[in-house]
Amino acid sequence: MEHLVTSGTFSLDGSTFEVDNNVWLVGDDREVYVIDAAHDAEAILAAVGDRRLLGVISTHGHDDHIDAAPEVAERAGAPVLLHPEDRVLWDMRHPERAPDGPLADGDTLTVGSTDLGVLHTPGHSPGAICLYAPSLATVFSGDTLFQGGPGATGRSYSSFPLIIDSIRDRLLTLPPETVVRTGHGDMTTIGAEAPHLEEWIARGH
Repeated sequence: MEHLVTSGTFSLDGSTFEVDNNVWLVGDDREVYVIDAAHDAEAILAAVGDRRLLGVISTHGHDDHIDAAPEVAERAGAPVLLHPEDRVLWDMRHPERAPDGPLADGDTLTVGSTDLGVLHTPGHSPGAICLYAPSLATVFSGDTLFQGGPGATGRSYSSFPLIIDSIRDRLLTLPPETVVRTGHGDMTTIGAEAPHLEEWIARGH
């Protein structure tokens, strides 16, 4: 696993914010997947290096997670993968260029000796997904789960009840030692977050 932090903006519903995004690379010396090609295609391609890029996996379609995806994919000759339910968000940023392939709940993407299992976790967006790598004791949570609670649900195409269901049913059932590698900010673990579910529900946040 490798980790980059890239900086840019997030825009939705007429507002724009400065953001720092986590970009994750999973692979070995020969091949690699990029999870969330955010902001800086040059930095991401430099991290890929001379390895074969198997694909750019988008955990969801918000523009800060996909803005560099077409350039990274095209320059590396790799597909962009996105859950179809987030196509409406993708098209806001890239109306002229469709994703190359769908992600579906239960899919497994394999790189080297690592399996990445796709978990559909709607709420932050309709097609949000997380990627569970049992051999790495890691889940890449996108913007579904952070240190301290669920991702934001105050904007278009989001739902607080849905994100709570996704976290309860799909993420908090993972082993407590599972490291949560998030779309922004610091890592956490399933075990650190699980005791706080009822607090999140009570504050509706």
